[in-house]
Amino acid sequence: MKLAVGFITYNETSAKYLADFLPSLFKALEFLSSVDYKVLAWDNSESENNANRLAVESFNQELALKNANLIKYATRGLNLGFARAYNILMAQAQVVGAEYFLIINPDTLLEPAAISELVRALDQNSALVSVSPKILRWDFAARQKTKIIDSCGLILKSGLRFKDLGQGEADHSQLDQAPILGPSGAAGLFRLSALGVAPYFDERFFMYKEDCDLAYRLSLAGQVSRLVPTAIIYHDRTATTSGAGLWRDLRSRGQKSRLIRAWSFRNQHFIFVKYWKNQNFVNKLEIVFRALSMLIFSLILEQFLLKQYSYILNPKKVLTNVK
Repeated sequence: MKLAVGFITYNETSAKYLADFLPSLFKALEFLSSVDYKVLAWDNSESENNANRLAVESFNQELALKNANLIKYATRGLNLGFARAYNILMAQAQVVGAEYFLIINPDTLLEPAAISELVRALDQNSALVSVSPKILRWDFAARQKTKIIDSCGLILKSGLRFKDLGQGEADHSQLDQAPILGPSGAAGLFRLSALGVAPYFDERFFMYKEDCDLAYRLSLAGQVSRLVPTAIIYHDRTATTSGAGLWRDLRSRGQKSRLIRAWSFRNQHFIFVKYWKNQNFVNKLEIVFRALSMLIFSLILEQFLLKQYSYILNPKKVLTNVK
């Protein structure tokens, strides 16, 4: 089988998007003429009977009338996190013999040619382990696609700072040839045979920055990824703000839940610890400075983050709630 597509749902956070996402996904799959594919969905909702399940079952009924491949839906009635859920889906893809695996968020809209362009890029270059679409902002509330970049892929700055290339910029094709570390967790196509031995995502991350970790590990192993600018996907990223620099970052941070901020804080420190030995002297100095800055910030403005040091020291603990 050429392609397996995997997406993760979670409570109402994803359910509201499925009426738009699923038709756009299958329209894009229709462009894959003579390509075998399988669509896999994992529901991280705590209740087995929820709006996501109902939406997938209803859409499967429509697919059955068209004699199309049905979505294989699974759940355990609890939140396994992004990393573990995707490891399960990717293992299922291996079982069915998929060559490529597409990670895709359900809060996205795909242009019809998006998947075929990604597949073509991997087909034409066997040296690539993964490819990233050009992800632009989708204003779900306004039902409007935009020309603002959400991510052209992940890049690495000094001090183990991972960024979404071009995020917040207007798209004028200025980044179409820019090098990237790997695709964002919102959407990316991977060559399964080049990922090595499962598990692929480090499940200690649970959620947030697990895509950065995977991209960096693959890069350290000499694997190459690139942006496919002709593959267009739109993403309704939560808690986004206009503006630039520190003011924009603070406003965006204030819109995120405590749990999201805790995951980000914990996992950034985990990255510091995990890859400390791979850094040169200058990078180590910057990492120390960043870690101290984060400590001071939490002491002054977000004391609830101080509890996360127990998770940083023991990353096998699963962070699922913040008080």
